[in-house]
Amino acid sequence: MANVDFHYPVGRTIRHLDVSPLIEALRFQPDDFDMDRGWLNHAPSRHRFRFDPLGQVTVDANCGCAAMSVKPEQTEELFATYRVWRREYWLPIETNREFASHFAKPNAWVRLFRDVRMAFRRFVRREKPAGLPVDDLADARATPAE
Repeated sequence: MANVDFHYPVGRTIRHLDVSPLIEALRFQPDDFDMDRGWLNHAPSRHRFRFDPLGQVTVDANCGCAAMSVKPEQTEELFATYRVWRREYWLPIETNREFASHFAKPNAWVRLFRDVRMAFRRFVRREKPAGLPVDDLADARATPAE
């Protein structure tokens, strides 16, 4: 077979991935996305996106989308939209989840350990267990509001 040089026809360029639907989804459907180990995940399509510090994006998908690079003129807008999504939507969710985890009910082993630790502290200090006398409860009956 002879050597054949391949050239794109005049007026044609290399095809790039148009990410305008992704930009719109980040703006108007932010709950379709989440973050996992540095990857932006789009749950409905199962596409994943990773942004480097310079704003370049890596697309990971089980379809042909991953074979194409993002349009260079859309890269900056996509990165800016991602940063806004992360700051305005995702970081508050992460903060609230972390805060809630501080108050989650511990498992049975942790509760047992805490009970044993508190009993030991009371024993060392010779304190009586905390509690209310039954007589105090009888006197503190609720009266109806008038």
